[in-house]
Amino acid sequence: MSHNIKDLKQQFLEYVEIERGRALKTVRNYDLFLTRFINHMKIRTPEDITVASVREFRLWLNRQPGWKSNTGIQTLKKNTQNYYMIALRSFLKYLAKNQIKTLAPDMIELAKVGQRHIDLITPEELRRLLAAPNGDDLTSLRDKAILELLFSTGLRVAELCSLSREMDLSADEFSIRGKGEKIRVVFLSDEAKKALKKYLDNRKDMGDAMFVEISARKSKPVIKDAGDTPLTSRSVQRIVKKWAIRAGISKKVTPHVIRHCYATDLLGNGADIRSVQMLLGHANIGTTQIYTHVTDSELKRVYKQFHGKKR
Repeated sequence: MSHNIKDLKQQFLEYVEIERGRALKTVRNYDLFLTRFINHMKIRTPEDITVASVREFRLWLNRQPGWKSNTGIQTLKKNTQNYYMIALRSFLKYLAKNQIKTLAPDMIELAKVGQRHIDLITPEELRRLLAAPNGDDLTSLRDKAILELLFSTGLRVAELCSLSREMDLSADEFSIRGKGEKIRVVFLSDEAKKALKKYLDNRKDMGDAMFVEISARKSKPVIKDAGDTPLTSRSVQRIVKKWAIRAGISKKVTPHVIRHCYATDLLGNGADIRSVQMLLGHANIGTTQIYTHVTDSELKRVYKQFHGKKR
């Protein structure tokens, strides 16, 4: 029996969305990766997916331009190439589950990638960043609350943008729905609660979002139709970058850099890795373990500073 590959791909995407409960962004990415493979290799049936066709596609993928650097155009990153293979392997597993003859999923191997580099700023740079928005205008109050909340909770930028202004600030914690629709608890520091309260006390609009666009001319929330205009992830990234520059930090600073600082601060002060995994909302502890390399380097610094001084 012949199976049309495009029909099977559509059934797989529906399975990923409904049965597996994956986010729509993940489904769209899977669609993009699989469509590119199917079209480039002219795949018509599952039997067309072979070791040779996958290898040829990987060679083509490895030679595609990816990003610009000081040394010119670089090829597609290995991590990005692996996303294609992960999508294809998941598709093959789905076909095997439905007893459709095709390439065995375990024939797909991921490319080896180097150890992930974590961008960090020093504790002193972090202190300057958090202190940078010190005005009493609504924009400064909002941005101060954003920075303090990011460091207090380790929220992802999309999670921050999803917050409602109805948050109970009398509590030291709140629940957030993160990646994969997983709910976790995060905690508010006194500094974050104070900054949030001051910002919200000065809000005059009736919008539901915690963080909204503010008119530069009047320092008032921008009202769109009947509601407010919530900040987007890109807007928050620009806000963090602006205050990093004003704090005199030459490194690239993003909301995710503050999340890194949150994790390494916990580990550096003695938190166990399982707890940090839960606080960050990582599904796999291997993701959290990248931070142990940072604390290892701090141990090396302490060793060099204090070991063998009396010899």
